Amino acid sequence: MAEKTIRLEVVTPEKIVVDEDVKIVMAPGALGEFGVLPGHTPFLTTLKIGSLHYQDAAGTERFAFVSGGFAEALPDKVTILAESAERSRDIDVERAKRALERAQQRLAEKGKREDIDFMRAQAALERALYRLRITSEKTQ
Repeated sequence: MAEKTIRLEVVTPEKIVVDEDVKIVMAPGALGEFGVLPGHTPFLTTLKIGSLHYQDAAGTERFAFVSGGFAEALPDKVTILAESAERSRDIDVERAKRALERAQQRLAEKGKREDIDFMRAQAALERALYRLRITSEKTQ
C-alpha cells in the first residue's frame, strides 16, 4: 500500500516555488514551528522568517526559505502564501553573504547614525542568516 501524501504549495506574489506531493511539512509559524501530516486538522496561521522543510514523496528531505506570510493546512493540502520564498538550491549564496555583511554594518552603525532603521536591518540580517543556514543543509 502506498504511503499517504499531502499536497504542498508554496506561492509568492511573483511565482510558484513548490507544488508537489509530500509526506510531511514543517514550517516556521509565528508561535513556533509546526508540522503537518496527511489528514491534519484544518488551521490557518501566520509565518515568520525561517526554514520550511519537507519530505518529498520519495522520502528526500527538502528545504526552502520563507519570509513571512500565511499557512493554511487542510487534511490533504498545505498552502504557504509567503512574502518571499526560495528553494535551497535556488539561493544565491554570494548574494546572501553580501546581504549579511550589509545588515551587520548597518547594525554596527546604529549608535553612530540617526538614519539607521534598526528593525529593517535586523530583518535583513535574519533573512540572510536563514538563507545561508538553509544552503548549508546536507540535502537540497
